[in-house]
Amino acid sequence: MIVCPKCRYENVTGAMFCEECGVQLEGDDLITEAIPDDLITRELSRKAPRPEPAAPVTSWISLHFMDSGKILPLTSRNEFILGRLTDDSPILPDIDLTPYRASACGVSRLHAVVKRKESKVLVMDLSSSNGTYINGRRIPPDVEETLRHGDILALGTLQMQILLHDS
Repeated sequence: MIVCPKCRYENVTGAMFCEECGVQLEGDDLITEAIPDDLITRELSRKAPRPEPAAPVTSWISLHFMDSGKILPLTSRNEFILGRLTDDSPILPDIDLTPYRASACGVSRLHAVVKRKESKVLVMDLSSSNGTYINGRRIPPDVEETLRHGDILALGTLQMQILLHDS
């Protein structure tokens, strides 16, 4: 077990970030590691439950993280950059996926953008190291693709189900 220096939560051995508060547990120079395409394909082909839990009424979109079951509602804005924080980068994503094992899953610092445009919800890969996938299909970088309710969006191997809400 690794005890978090901030909140004292007991994390599993080998954890890089505290599961409770998200603080980095070890290593000061985490970088996005390249993940071979065949490993990403194999990881994305695993069958996972696809529950559709309720989300707060105020959100137009929620991200349901497939491995933990946690739901992250996104509100108040029409566009979000998804990525992960690092100590040495002056550019920050709007949504920090670090607490969801982003580094271990190959999420880039500025990985993808999700936005609401008229009646559509779109995602665009920002030329990330390990790619962005919709339902297991890699999307080309810098091209907007439509997201639908229930789609599985993967940034590297970090899988999340898209939950869209009427606004």
